[in-house]
Amino acid sequence: MSRFLPPFQTLLNLTRAIPLLGLLALTGCASFYVDTATKEVPVDAYQKPASPHPVQVVFEFQTKGVTNARATQYLAPQVLEQIKGSGLFSDLKTTPVEGGALLSIVLNNVPLTDDAFGKGFVTGLTFGLAGSQVSDGYVCTMKYLAQPQAPAISSTARHAIHTVMGAKDAPANGTRMDSLEMAVKTMTRQIVSTALDALSRDPEFK
Repeated sequence: MSRFLPPFQTLLNLTRAIPLLGLLALTGCASFYVDTATKEVPVDAYQKPASPHPVQVVFEFQTKGVTNARATQYLAPQVLEQIKGSGLFSDLKTTPVEGGALLSIVLNNVPLTDDAFGKGFVTGLTFGLAGSQVSDGYVCTMKYLAQPQAPAISSTARHAIHTVMGAKDAPANGTRMDSLEMAVKTMTRQIVSTALDALSRDPEFK
């Protein structure tokens, strides 16, 4: 299995429930798909402010609303680099900046598939002959304060990763990834770009 599996609760629960899942993945019986509904928004599509300001960025990954320190640490460099290259801010730091601008980003992993334990258990018992699909949802929420006393501007984007196990057709709404790690990084890049684009189009974002 991918070394990035543990941070994602639905897949972690399946691993605990069925030891055979690891074997299924190693033999090519587990495949990962990024949902096609949310696509990456190119940087040049953002509505750039006339005079960008420096900003402090705080990023947090959550699993069902609970802070996931391991996933936060893993994804933070990618998210910070993406925001830095967005052109929406003159400078980016993880500490307070002049003017007090603050951008907080929360990426929350929420299971979408009902009865994930049961589906994975059946797949394990039948050695992959009975296929199943587990879907993990992701909600990215951005909140921006131009200065400490300013009203918050917010944007939200949603995404999903589908995991197919055993003899199950590929989801029609998914693009196959080579690994779970690639799926997570692709999903993160796409969902952050969508939330950034929405934020940039808010009339109060200046």
